[in-house]
Amino acid sequence: MPADAIVAENLTKQYDSAAKAVFALDGVSLTIRPGERVALLGKSGSGKSTFLNLLGGIDRPTAGRLQVAGRALDRLNDRELADFRATMVGMVFQSFNLIPSRTALDNVALPLIFTGHARRARLAQARGALAAVGLEDRSDHQPAQLSGGECQRVAIARALVNRPPLLLADEPTGNLDSSTARDIMSLISRHIAETAGTLILVTHDEELAATHTDRILRLKDGQLLN
Repeated sequence: MPADAIVAENLTKQYDSAAKAVFALDGVSLTIRPGERVALLGKSGSGKSTFLNLLGGIDRPTAGRLQVAGRALDRLNDRELADFRATMVGMVFQSFNLIPSRTALDNVALPLIFTGHARRARLAQARGALAAVGLEDRSDHQPAQLSGGECQRVAIARALVNRPPLLLADEPTGNLDSSTARDIMSLISRHIAETAGTLILVTHDEELAATHTDRILRLKDGQLLN
């Protein structure tokens, strides 16, 4: 990772409707260092998920500059963005986003297909990732056969299987009880510590943010408050 993991300058995301232009992000500027754990707080519609999608290369900014891990995301073409997503980013979602018809092992191994790993290698790596989250004995179970906490641990194993330098977590504990939420955040924090990676955590939970991150940023109406 470069000296600055993330640099955003006047980052803007605009959506046009028949009535008016809507700014999901409106001139956001910030710098985040490698190894930093940052919480992003704000009400629904404040721009949190939009910002996460831009950082993950899922969406493109309307204006402004965005550099992540030394790559100018606002200038990359579709193929380059796909490579960035496959090799540099892990994403954890509140809704898990697991494939119902696939086993836990297959779900975790999925990102390795896009990085060119042979089947035997990706299954071995996926087993290791499941073992790291304590689910090696559940690898052949489908999501419907797992608890909510287990599904989220599978999702985390999938996000971390490539050991990405940037982890984006969008309300990863929103559907979990407090004990399981603590375990999930401990897993995420351990990965960040072991890899010197960078974490961006979107949450509504002030206590979770204060306990598990180094800095709290707040968004309101697409603008950064601090």
